[in-house]
Amino acid sequence: MSKVVIIGAGGVGTVVAHKCAQHPEVFSEIVIASRTLSKCQAVVDAIGKSHVSADCVDADSVAQLVALFKKHKPELVINVALPYQDLTIMDACLECGVNYLDTANYEPKDVAHFEYSWQWAYKEKFEKAGLTAILGCGFDPGVTGVFTAYAAKHYFSEMQYLDIVDCNAGDHGKAFATNFNPEINIREITQNGRYWQDGEWVVTKPLEFHQPLNYPGIGARESYLLYHEELESLVKNFPSIKRARFWMTFGQEYLTHLRVIQNIGMARIDEVDYNGTKIVPLQFLKAVLPNPQDLGENYHGETSIGCRISGLDKEGKPMTYYIYNNCSHEAAYKETGMQAVSYTTGVPAMCGAIMFLTGQWRKAGVYNVEEFNPDPFLEAVAANGLPWHEIINGDLEL
Repeated sequence: MSKVVIIGAGGVGTVVAHKCAQHPEVFSEIVIASRTLSKCQAVVDAIGKSHVSADCVDADSVAQLVALFKKHKPELVINVALPYQDLTIMDACLECGVNYLDTANYEPKDVAHFEYSWQWAYKEKFEKAGLTAILGCGFDPGVTGVFTAYAAKHYFSEMQYLDIVDCNAGDHGKAFATNFNPEINIREITQNGRYWQDGEWVVTKPLEFHQPLNYPGIGARESYLLYHEELESLVKNFPSIKRARFWMTFGQEYLTHLRVIQNIGMARIDEVDYNGTKIVPLQFLKAVLPNPQDLGENYHGETSIGCRISGLDKEGKPMTYYIYNNCSHEAAYKETGMQAVSYTTGVPAMCGAIMFLTGQWRKAGVYNVEEFNPDPFLEAVAANGLPWHEIINGDLEL
């Protein structure tokens, strides 16, 4: 039994807290901390268990994080705050001797750029400290990486082509809303795409390539090629992959709103002067858009996320493999009060914490999830609300 601190009380943090509280045999104490104490306390009150408590911290401040960790002495920090704050939290973990897990890689505030190099640079520091840092333990990144490792372990002698496909076929009834932090979501979608091809990165214009793909139980949805961080670690850890791409679905109404937001300058991440006050247009937009935490009540439909892989099987014969999960927005909301996008990120983060705390994913250094044994993690994910399915030698469409 171990104590954990969860940093972040948004949609994902709420799910992580709810799911950790379901496993008192692993999580003896759970502290939820964010900049706004009242948000943390609301999650604690909703869970209603004595071993769950709230605290306050500015995750931009190493000093405040150190004070929080010294106060609570957790064995593991589950970071579901903003990606800008990954490095300050890792620095505080090193100073206090605390292990670390996150769901998204670091990115600087002033550049819409996703790269693991900043966090991989901490590998030696965590090794010397005897601490574990687990990177990207959400769904994508996260489960998709473990799906890939599972395929390599059980089915392939050589994986050659990997396509990660992410469909949200839900409807929240809003004219325009993002399913997670609007600032991060819009930055991610509006930057150039890129994919791995024959040993190098190929850069594309934002949402330049798209095609309809069929998703199990959903049907055809237009899917757009964009860059996603797990591609960087997967082609590094599975060098036989010749091509790796990431696809995500967007509705036409969403894309129309997004195009207008860009055209009128509201997607800018640099400061502008407004009546003598410096504001960042995208941060202002975030303040007026619907809060992703509030979408769940009227959300219908489901998500479908998975990996489509082709290559050579264990006998050297060509094979295709599709491993995926479908998650219901209604079911996620009924259990945790959050929609499926938050749920599919929060459940794997909790399962990764279980893997570490039970000794199954524990080694000094900084690691992406696909570098660990995939089997117990996928067993835990399936048992905790995200069952997964396989299609062998089907049409991958890609």
